[in-house]
Amino acid sequence: MKHLISLLTITLFLTACTSRPVYSPSTGNGFGYSHTQLDGNSYRVHFKMRGDDSQQAMDYAMRRAAQLTLEKGYDWFVINDQQTLTHTREKADPSITHSQTMVVTRDCGLIGCKTRSYPVHQTSFGTQLDSNQSMVESILAIRMGKGVRPNSDNSYDALEVHESILNQDS
Repeated sequence: MKHLISLLTITLFLTACTSRPVYSPSTGNGFGYSHTQLDGNSYRVHFKMRGDDSQQAMDYAMRRAAQLTLEKGYDWFVINDQQTLTHTREKADPSITHSQTMVVTRDCGLIGCKTRSYPVHQTSFGTQLDSNQSMVESILAIRMGKGVRPNSDNSYDALEVHESILNQDS
């Protein structure tokens, strides 16, 4: 009986150590968050996760944008461009794989913002071992600032966004 309890305890411990939370830095497979500096106060923020919950991916990208803004010593950020990519791969035949990605872009200028979406299809030939696989990626191009926040629909107070999303996760 003691051996069984010890074995179960070790199994639970190892399982806990190998599972990662969804919101974490990206790893070799690209899942998680990352960022790239575009210039002095502009960054591109990526968040990629398994599944098809594009709203959750956007929330996590916003959370990372807010965190990054605060880490860099800024108060607010403006989203200059955003994209949400949803990848779905289905096994249609042992030798043919079809995938569809839905691309959503938002371009903001002086007058307002335009949102566009369009599908991108891809067919591959060969052996596909995964029967169904979905992932979603949210990409934000942001500009950070200090002091008075611009009065626009695409500007956000970093501290408010960070606390709001943390409260949603609780």
